[in-house]
Amino acid sequence: MNVRHLIILLCSIFTTFSVNAASSQQWKTFSDIGAYGLIGTALAIPAYKSDWEGFEQANYSILSALTTGVITKSLVDKERPDKSDDNSFFSNHTASAFSAATTLNIRYGWQTGLPAYGLATLVGIGRVQADKHYWSDVLTGAAIGSLSAWIFTGSLNENVQITPWGGNKKAGVSISVNW
Repeated sequence: MNVRHLIILLCSIFTTFSVNAASSQQWKTFSDIGAYGLIGTALAIPAYKSDWEGFEQANYSILSALTTGVITKSLVDKERPDKSDDNSFFSNHTASAFSAATTLNIRYGWQTGLPAYGLATLVGIGRVQADKHYWSDVLTGAAIGSLSAWIFTGSLNENVQITPWGGNKKAGVSISVNW
């Protein structure tokens, strides 16, 4: 079984679980497993392939998303939907899941990225269903996680280069293809 098949299998298991998950506690457990599983996958695939540059990029991407979340939560007091605390903004689970998924997508292509994005989306849905976040928290987390991966991750395929740029109140993404 290759890595791609393993990812598809794990996503299938998580998707089946999500269809049957009814309680907020089950959704919380699912989103925990999904987020941590994606982080582990984003680190395990490059390690398995001896792609140490990809391993380092995944670390930077995920750690920057998580650090941004921790700092933001300390500065913004937004009560969670379940009223358990004031750490609702933004969803760190979703940020880390999308950081991992975007890293996998950029580094290894859409065949690996697509199932990872599917699972990351389910993590975000799970955080809302678990009554831990509002949709705005999840969408912000997804954006920050994806952005952190775009900043730190380079394509393994050197024929395609994707580079974010910014300056003078403008920003964008440059895509170069060599053939």
